[in-house]
Amino acid sequence: MTVGVALTGWYLGFAIAAVVIAIVVALVATILRLARRIAIQALAVDEQLELARAATNCIGDVPKVNAGLKDIAECCIAARGVLEAKFG
Repeated sequence: MTVGVALTGWYLGFAIAAVVIAIVVALVATILRLARRIAIQALAVDEQLELARAATNCIGDVPKVNAGLKDIAECCIAARGVLEAKFG
């Protein structure tokens, strides 16, 4: 009987170890699934940020366009003054 009692402890230890391993495997699988979902969402966010960057890339040219339009308006005013003086 002493041998049977000693083996029972081993079987109980193996059973507890198997349960612990099963729990760890389930947790790791859940973490990996969540990591995949996060990666997919991060790729979608990256695509949207790239679209936003492309759509707003020309904002830096606004001061140049504004200066050009100001020069055109000044030239038109000067031309109008010349035409009014000439044809009056």
